[in-house]
Amino acid sequence: MYELIPVASAPELDAEAEQRFVEEWPEFIFHDEVVHQYRDRRRSYFSDWEFYLVDDTRRLIGGCWGVPLPWNGTVPDLPGGFTDSLVRSVDSYEAGAEPDTFVLMAAAVRNDEQGKGHASRVITAVKQQALTRGLTRMIAPVRPTLKSSYPLTDIAEFMTWTREDGLPLDPWLRTHIRLGATLLAPAPISQTITGTIPEWESWTGLAFPSTGTYVIPSGLATLAIDKPSNTGLYTEPNIWLRHA
Repeated sequence: MYELIPVASAPELDAEAEQRFVEEWPEFIFHDEVVHQYRDRRRSYFSDWEFYLVDDTRRLIGGCWGVPLPWNGTVPDLPGGFTDSLVRSVDSYEAGAEPDTFVLMAAAVRNDEQGKGHASRVITAVKQQALTRGLTRMIAPVRPTLKSSYPLTDIAEFMTWTREDGLPLDPWLRTHIRLGATLLAPAPISQTITGTIPEWESWTGLAFPSTGTYVIPSGLATLAIDKPSNTGLYTEPNIWLRHA
């Protein structure tokens, strides 16, 4: 038996969650400066949209978090991606706008529990939470796991790739589709991450000896290095999905 519980109700799991779930993401993804600017306000306003998935012994299995925001249901009105969803949710909350849409920003399952259907349990449970609270739509800027094997391929092209059965080639997209989601649109600039060359070398474990374009571990796109300005620029693409 599994249950989705509010993060605030299980502080004893926080340290383990931080360790377990950080493992699922590349280090550079945590260095989006705009996300940092909005992080504290997001947590203050929407802490009740952070969840852990636990079993009947209260063992941590997975988790997710998201934000509510206003969206008119059309592709042109979609946020730009992950970062823009965060900005819109906080700004609209402060402006007193009424949200009607839940954005699932991230979901993860601990490494030793993957492949057991827990990701589907997390998504299904949080969708029910959104419905219960009166939000009529659920969307997600999804980070396709297989895209890092094809960093030179445009995200709009990648989202069209399917298997013989018609399902997406990417396994994380397939998980969502099997739960009733539909592909909406590419989000080519979902996050923008900049750093100095030493920072990027630390984040990726690679050396960047000259100006140029580099493929990096776990990167969904390439990294642009500029030696004269001592800067690396990475633009993370995602794919928008809408859940039924």
